[in-house]
Formats: sequence, C-alpha cells, structure tokens
Amino acid sequence: MILRDKVIVITGAATGIGRALARRFAQESPRALVAADLKTPADDGITADFVLTDVSREADIRHLVETVTARHGAIDLFCSNAGIILEGGEDVPDAAWDSIWHVNVMAHIYTARAVLPAMLARGEGYLLQTVSAAGLLSQIGSAPYAVTKHAALAFAEWLSITYGDRGIKVSAICPQGVLTDMLLRPRPGGESFLKAGAVTAEHVAECAVTGLAEEPFLILPHPEVAEYFQRKATDYDRWLRGMRRLQANTQPAK
Repeated sequence: MILRDKVIVITGAATGIGRALARRFAQESPRALVAADLKTPADDGITADFVLTDVSREADIRHLVETVTARHGAIDLFCSNAGIILEGGEDVPDAAWDSIWHVNVMAHIYTARAVLPAMLARGEGYLLQTVSAAGLLSQIGSAPYAVTKHAALAFAEWLSITYGDRGIKVSAICPQGVLTDMLLRPRPGGESFLKAGAVTAEHVAECAVTGLAEEPFLILPHPEVAEYFQRKATDYDRWLRGMRRLQANTQPAK
C-alpha cells in the first residue's frame, strides 16, 4: 500500500508506537489521518483528526469508524495499535485478565466487525495490527501479555486466511523491545532485559511504512525474531529449555 491520498486510522495514537506511526504516516501525504486514544495527543505539528476512543469498548470503535466514514467516505488503512501489559502469571486477578483481553484482543475483533463490511463491499482495505514478538514467541514475566498477543496474532492470521482473496490485506507488526513507556517504566526486579536490544518507536514506524509498501503478513522491526521463531518451530522443546534459561538469568528469584 502506498499511503499517499489514503484515509488512515491509528488507535493508541497519543504516545509510543502509535504516535510515531502518526508522525511518520503524515510525511506520506495521506488524504486524512485520524488519531484515536483515551487522551489527546501532544501538539507535535502534524495534521490529524482526533477521536476520543476506548478500544476496549465496541461502541467506541463503532463510533470511531462511523465518524471517520462520515467525514472522509472510507477507511483505507486501520492500524489497530493500542495495547497494554500486566506483570504476573496465573494468579493475576480475573478483572485484570479481562481488562488486558479486551484491549489486546477484543479491540482487534471489534475493529474487524466495524470496518470489514465496507472494505469487503469495495473489495479492498488494509488492517495493520500491532502485535509484538511475544505473539510469536512469549513474554517472560507476563502471562497475560503472552496469552493475549498470541491470540491477537491468531486473529490476524485468521483474517488474512479468510479475507485475503477478497481484497483485504493484513499485516502484523511484531517488535521486541521498543523504547516507550511500556518498556521504560519501573517494574519489580529492575529494568527489562529487552531494553538492551530495544529500538525506537520511530524505527518501528519506518518499518511499518516499508512493510505496508511490500505487504508481507509479518513486519519485524527486529529481524532476529524470524530466526527465533524458526528455532521454536524446528525444536520446540529445545526452545522452551532456552527460554527457561533466559528466565532464570533475567528474572528476580522468588
């Protein structure tokens, strides 16, 4: 997809990867750029509409899609980018599991319900899902994040399989560590081991532009993730042993 003259929507666009996507996409002269988030983005000089949106609520996503469609006629690219992380394992309270499930998984489903009818009627449309390398691999220290990102990737795969021959393109962008608040905020046991190889949100956005032009399913800002994924598929038990060693070397003892 060439972004020039396209109508683009980005959720989670006030900060982090979402804001970097908005800034980078603005350079491609889209017809309209719409930022959606729970808070208003900082004024950083780009021209974009803003629609207050809680992606965990289907009504909010429907309102977002209806608002953009009324203003601009159609949505060419919907970037389902908003996401959260929670530390912990099986003992995380049900309410917290429910919260992260709605943001990291159901938001993608709500988006598909809202945008696909018009895209399918036109015979074209693009869904860019910000997933995470955790969707391909795992997330040490956070069962909710690992589980929901696996689910988000599975749904993106299903969309591509189901609608790819009807003009719907789907890409999942799957970075490892990114230098945003999600990675840099204080956490139990000190900073994340992912910080050492982390990239900037701007790098992720640049990879997104390149990926959208080439239209692969997986967009990998950390190319080494493809190698890790191949190792996992080739010898799952060896990969699990390696992940346990990584956990032992990076997580505080309990």
